[in-house]
Amino acid sequence: MSNHHIRLRSVTIVLTILLTIINQTQSDEHDHKYEDNDEVVLWMNTVGPYPNRQETYTYFSLPFCPGPKKTISHYHETLAEALQGVELVFSGLDIDFKANVAKTPYCHVTLSEEKLQAFIYAVKNYYWYEMYIDGLPIWGVVGEHDETDNSYYLYTHKKFDIGYNGNQIVDVNLTTDGKAKLELGTKLEFTYEVNWKKSSIKFEHRFDKYLDASFFQHRIHWFSIFNSFMMVIFLVGLVSMILMRTLRKDYARYSKDEDIDDMERDLGDEYGWKQVHGDVFRNPSYPMMLSILIGTGYQIASVTFIVTIFAIMGELYTERGSLLSTAMFVYAATSPINGYFGGSLYAQYGGRNWIKQMFLSAFFHPSIICGTAFLINFIAIYYHASRAIPFGSMVAVTCICLFVILPLTLIGTVLGRNLSGQSNYPCRVNAVPRPIPEKKWFMEPEMIVLLGGILPFGSIFIEMYFIFTSFWAYKIYYVYGFMLLVFLILSVVTVCVTIVCTYFLLNAEDYRWQWTSFMAGASTAGYVYLYSIYYFFFKTKMYGLYQTVFYFGHMALFCLALGLMCGTFGYLGTSAFVRKIYSTVKID
Repeated sequence: MSNHHIRLRSVTIVLTILLTIINQTQSDEHDHKYEDNDEVVLWMNTVGPYPNRQETYTYFSLPFCPGPKKTISHYHETLAEALQGVELVFSGLDIDFKANVAKTPYCHVTLSEEKLQAFIYAVKNYYWYEMYIDGLPIWGVVGEHDETDNSYYLYTHKKFDIGYNGNQIVDVNLTTDGKAKLELGTKLEFTYEVNWKKSSIKFEHRFDKYLDASFFQHRIHWFSIFNSFMMVIFLVGLVSMILMRTLRKDYARYSKDEDIDDMERDLGDEYGWKQVHGDVFRNPSYPMMLSILIGTGYQIASVTFIVTIFAIMGELYTERGSLLSTAMFVYAATSPINGYFGGSLYAQYGGRNWIKQMFLSAFFHPSIICGTAFLINFIAIYYHASRAIPFGSMVAVTCICLFVILPLTLIGTVLGRNLSGQSNYPCRVNAVPRPIPEKKWFMEPEMIVLLGGILPFGSIFIEMYFIFTSFWAYKIYYVYGFMLLVFLILSVVTVCVTIVCTYFLLNAEDYRWQWTSFMAGASTAGYVYLYSIYYFFFKTKMYGLYQTVFYFGHMALFCLALGLMCGTFGYLGTSAFVRKIYSTVKID
């Protein structure tokens, strides 16, 4: 790609960032409506090895030749497309709406030694390419290998069968033909053909053929959802029964203790969660860090819920980059949530360095994402991969962080500190911390954290398989109703599990529940990352440094977000539980 094109592309991205934020779910490339003989653009996107589907390069990185047409009426690329490595390059082929084109040659390539080896390498490694017509993806293979005589062939003819309904394109099919043997000095002639056919497919259903209903709506998917739902009912019932029955006995014992005199109470064998009432609301260690994590978890949970609702209502998978664009917009718009809850929690802990807390809250998650992306980007540049993020996109993301996320986080922090920054604990905190007694190994906070994520992971295990497959195997994920239900199940299971864990911890007279509840919920992400390691080695055929770093880097970011969200669920449920039980019992 020339320096001029890079500069032009960077300027285009920066200028369209506001449109990207304002209008997220609709492509402004055009309105998908054509008059007869209107220009239809065939975009060449990327090419790469089929087993390593994230390792992609620009289409013309192979010695293909473009068509004779040099100019088009528009060029469009959103910020999300640039971040996802979408490399739209005009094919140069002249295609007009409803205008058939007979088999027509459009360019020639003479195979030099360098070009020959490039094509042979591509065929040997099962290279495939992606194109777009009116937002509809089209896939084709570069060539084939004849193992009988160890010959390599290149497909030189592209036949496009385009279906239209009224003035809209509703279907595109590609047929590749014209096998040409790859030999030094051979002159390859590339041809194309366009056939327009009237179709009964409705425009709103034109993406249905790309959806693998047999995979996502398989009965095992329904069974897993039902199984998780039944686990939620069982777990909630079990927690309610055990805790209410146990707490009733505790309340009766503590009420009886209140009737005896001080000497008998001092001589009595007191134990249980009531004994730590003077320390249970003591500020945790590293209060600023905990408030940052909780605030970020609030924001991620909000983004997940809102984007899932938008995906259910708007079918975001039908437009390139629309899901990522929507997620970026919602993340920026929900920054006050991060500031409000993180700032209010830090104020309740008595924190005074609120400006530092606000800055760290605003940039904690984005900085980790950008740092990981920078590492992946460095390797992508080394490989000359299309997923290398251009400088203009980096500037655009930086502008969003500085001029959108930071001010909104500041507003949320100020509101949080002033509206709910006062600590209103039902028990006074003792001046001197109570010694934590020794307890059995399985009651230690470390073991509680380790075991706390098992049940939440079990509730989302099957859905993780579908999500991983949709992303790493290029299936289009569209069952966002399932995702919303799993999200709700995960939140309930996480809350129930952390409440039980905290009850046992307090009963062992260990009042360090804040970090324990957060980490017990967040440990779910650890099990998901372990599963991602298994998935990489046993469910994919990925190889190479770039693909390995890309996979594990993105899975680390995914698990970080999941951990922050689940940890926040655990902390919130536990906090409400702790306040409830200590406000009910009369403590002198």
